[in-house]
Amino acid sequence: MDSFGDLEIDVNGEAVFMVDKKRISSYSGRLSHLFGKSASTGSNFKVIFHDFPGGAETFELVARFCYNNGSIEISPTNLSFLHSAAYFMEMSRSVSGTENLIELTEKALEEISYWTWPDLLLALKQNQNLPEDVKTAGVVQKCLDTLVGRLAVAAETSPCPSTSSPESFGFRISCDSRSTESLKTSCSRANWWFEDLSVLNQNMIELAVKSMVSRKLDHGTIGRFLLHYQKLNFISAQSDEKCRIIEMVVNNLCSLDHWSVPFKNLMGLLRILLNLNVSKCTRSRLEGIIGLRMDEATLDNLLVPSPQGMNYLYDVNLVLRLLKSFLGGGLPKVSNDRIVRVAHLLDSYLAEVAPDPCLRPSKFIALATALPDSSRDSYDEMYHAMDMYLEVHTDLTEEETFNICSALNYEKLSAEACVHLSKNAKFPSSSTVQALISQQTKLESLLHDANYPKSCSSSPGIGGGARSRKDDSSQQIVLYAGKFDVMTENENIRAHLQGMQCRVTELEKVCQKMQTQVAKMMRSKSSNNMNPRSLPRFCS
Repeated sequence: MDSFGDLEIDVNGEAVFMVDKKRISSYSGRLSHLFGKSASTGSNFKVIFHDFPGGAETFELVARFCYNNGSIEISPTNLSFLHSAAYFMEMSRSVSGTENLIELTEKALEEISYWTWPDLLLALKQNQNLPEDVKTAGVVQKCLDTLVGRLAVAAETSPCPSTSSPESFGFRISCDSRSTESLKTSCSRANWWFEDLSVLNQNMIELAVKSMVSRKLDHGTIGRFLLHYQKLNFISAQSDEKCRIIEMVVNNLCSLDHWSVPFKNLMGLLRILLNLNVSKCTRSRLEGIIGLRMDEATLDNLLVPSPQGMNYLYDVNLVLRLLKSFLGGGLPKVSNDRIVRVAHLLDSYLAEVAPDPCLRPSKFIALATALPDSSRDSYDEMYHAMDMYLEVHTDLTEEETFNICSALNYEKLSAEACVHLSKNAKFPSSSTVQALISQQTKLESLLHDANYPKSCSSSPGIGGGARSRKDDSSQQIVLYAGKFDVMTENENIRAHLQGMQCRVTELEKVCQKMQTQVAKMMRSKSSNNMNPRSLPRFCS
């Protein structure tokens, strides 16, 4: 065998090269150490590389470098592979004063700022297929810094879509694989670079986003890019690949301002995520972002079907987790207006899930009590939701029914709701008593505020009787809380309730009469322009 073929090298199983062992070893420290000082040419040598950077094509470039006495043309197309191969082969050795391959590739990297846009993209795409090491990371970071720097400058100098393109800097907009029509389309949008970067894998995108955040690119733009990347790459991805994409997108969204992405897009991402086998950590992160903005949600957003294997209709546990996240920062940190909006939304949600025959009482109670009492001015919507729930769930125990009704604030029920409740057989007697007491208290307060005469309150038929009945009602409620036997007291409770209903009717009539008299007085004052008269005594 002649001196030009005494070393056989198998490169990643792709091709076998016969090379001059002495010539290759003079440039490669790796092969030099492998063969030692042996100068024998009478034996055949064979080397097998399983993970050579760039494969057989790159090894051929390295061999040409050795056979051309340390001379090779380095371009953005081959720089990434040559740089990795140079370190892989430990090519820090030079012959006859020529520069070694590591020095040549390092110098080429210093000129990366002059590369065109597609050259940068091509270098990134090549490096994502190389084994990860420190040297590869250095090339990637330089490419990313240059690429993202141009995006930042374009965004700062010209927000107009027609000028916010690489054309402004004298380099092409996309990879050579892009068609002319595609280039025209992408140039017409402010987000012209979305499709270009979408050819990169998840690891490279994650590095790119970190660089964008550090360069203070607009978080809204970064968020839109991540959602675009997810949508575009989902088209041909398998289930496992979809999980990796979703996890990358969610993890990077967490590094952005939580209000930078439209809420409906976050909910759409959540619905996709719930149908994939993603990690619990990723799901929790996305739910945390959504929960912080729950006051932006609509009823349709919350009506997410229950997970597979669950027999109830909607994913109630998801809503409970979102509510927990919404309140996670502590009530003082959430404005009252936002809490009120969420309360209205939650009452509507309760009305939707109440007819579900599989919804357990504990879940209904958890929803009803998730927000503080101060979040609601009226409990009418919750009462109607409870009415539907009790209508469907007829097999509840007395204790379960009582616990459900305990979520109501009877003082915040309207008169109509109180009257309806007083005749509603589905609710326990204690709820009826509390509703009537609440209504009576409101009427007495109204009369008192209108300067109702004290002499009337001393009348046994009105004032004293009301206080007596109120005290009796409170005692009944206490007894109920102690779980006394209601059946043995049915007759007494029925008579008591009838008396309270009559009392409510009587007070309503008095209030109506008072309002009529006040209206007459105001009309008389307006027409005659006389001195105001003292308020008449209605109960003389």
